[in-house]
Amino acid sequence: MSRTGNARAAAEDSLEDYAFRYVPRTFRRWSAASVGATALGSIAFLADFSIGATIGIDHGTANAMLGILFASVIIVIVGVPVAYYAARYNLDLDLIARGSGFGYYGSIITTVVFAGFTCIFFALEGAIMAQGLQVATGTPLWLGYLISTVVVIPIVIYGMRALERLHFWTTPLWLALALLPLLWIIVSDPESVRAFTSFNGNSDGSISFGAVVSSAAVCFALTPQLAEQIDYIRAMPPRTPSNARSWWTSFALSGPGWVIFSSTKQMIGVFLAVYVLVKVDPTLGHSATEPVKQFVGMYQTLFPDWLAIVLALVLIVVAQVKINVTNAYSGSLAWSNVFTRVAKHYPGRTIFVLLNLVIAYALMMLDVFTLISFVLSLYANVVMAWLVTIATDIAINKWVLRISPRFPEFRRGMLHDWNPVGLVSVGLASVLSLLAFAGLLGTAVKPFSVLIAIGVAFVATPVMALATRGRYYLRRRSDGIDSPLFDEHGNPSGERLRCHVTGYMFERPDMLASAQRGAHGQVQYVSSLALTLDDSDRYVLPPEVNGPPHWATDRGRGT
Repeated sequence: MSRTGNARAAAEDSLEDYAFRYVPRTFRRWSAASVGATALGSIAFLADFSIGATIGIDHGTANAMLGILFASVIIVIVGVPVAYYAARYNLDLDLIARGSGFGYYGSIITTVVFAGFTCIFFALEGAIMAQGLQVATGTPLWLGYLISTVVVIPIVIYGMRALERLHFWTTPLWLALALLPLLWIIVSDPESVRAFTSFNGNSDGSISFGAVVSSAAVCFALTPQLAEQIDYIRAMPPRTPSNARSWWTSFALSGPGWVIFSSTKQMIGVFLAVYVLVKVDPTLGHSATEPVKQFVGMYQTLFPDWLAIVLALVLIVVAQVKINVTNAYSGSLAWSNVFTRVAKHYPGRTIFVLLNLVIAYALMMLDVFTLISFVLSLYANVVMAWLVTIATDIAINKWVLRISPRFPEFRRGMLHDWNPVGLVSVGLASVLSLLAFAGLLGTAVKPFSVLIAIGVAFVATPVMALATRGRYYLRRRSDGIDSPLFDEHGNPSGERLRCHVTGYMFERPDMLASAQRGAHGQVQYVSSLALTLDDSDRYVLPPEVNGPPHWATDRGRGT
């Protein structure tokens, strides 16, 4: 297939998922409330219950609860600027990262980190479903892993529209199954609450800063869930005076606010682990971290055994499908984004759905669930280095120092390929925190490795921006198009221009002037999609040698 034909095919396929493009107004037909509700539907994952139970058994209720709260506060702080840029400018996290310290190709590194997250959490959720099938029907784990993997395929290949319908119809059922029995137990059995508050787990019962941070480190590994929320909230409608209240409410709850619901589930996970150990089966030990054991145990105190198992299985299957269609969807977007930029070829998103599922299935077969605490604590170091760098570039470099361009530029030709600001910050923060995690910086420092990742990324990002004087953010400050990039409300413009490569119409934020003039010398426009798939520089405008500082241009007005 020719490059032009490949670009046209990618344009047609990406009308549903926009894997490496700005999401246009013509696609964003949902209300802010509808987008927010769909985004919140994706946080039904049961790994939260297991994470809470794990750190509760390891460190006791007090340390676990403080660790969950500490992690939640940091995640909200990191999430606000990143999620705002996604909802305001309708971009996914990879596109935001390009203009927030990493460069056009540099953001590939961060996208691979996120793709790894989707595989790990698909594997964890799939393992939970397989455990439920084994308890309810005696299905072997390997077959349960396979079933939990393939069951999402028919839904996820249809993208955002199918996911919106799935979450709309299943969220009420999930809430009823998960919360109503729990509330009844709390009200009718005060002794279970006292057992929960006094539970020491494997600790000596004292509150320790090291134990709190160790608990938080496991929770920090969930931070990339923000990127999955962004895959939904990038479809938010333009913010106008008429919808401002609904827009901000939906953004707050489904963007950075996802962690409120996640942390609540982690706390419930601690409670359920204590409940089944104290009230149901004290011999369960670490098996109390398995959500299937938690919910079966809870239901058995209220219903006959057969009904308890059926209800637990329904809850687990619904939750697993809800989150794993999101994991598979977001993972496929991430992998296709990486492959397309490197290979200059777009084979379609379906193949990357399958790639994501194969990797997740392999992790399940390697029994990643039994290593959940270690894997997530390790992964948290890189995750926090990555996301703190992006958040700091937005909050500090863009708004305080005004070195980074205010608008999150993502188009090839406008950006340098590599930006040392983000790459050095992530690299330095990751290496130092992983050395600490491995104990190579001393045993006293080891529990605090994730704090090293956060602190180094927060400091290194503005230091690198100042040291480089912002030279590696923008290759050009003008995209060669005279019409404004934003409308009167600061939203990305809805003006449509024709791409001379694909022949399709694209909205203004997706377009640049082409270096290739028309037959009569007229200016032609080229889409960011066509530039992504072109293996030459024939359409790319030359770099600007001199020009005004980027904060003196129009680009910062879309706020």
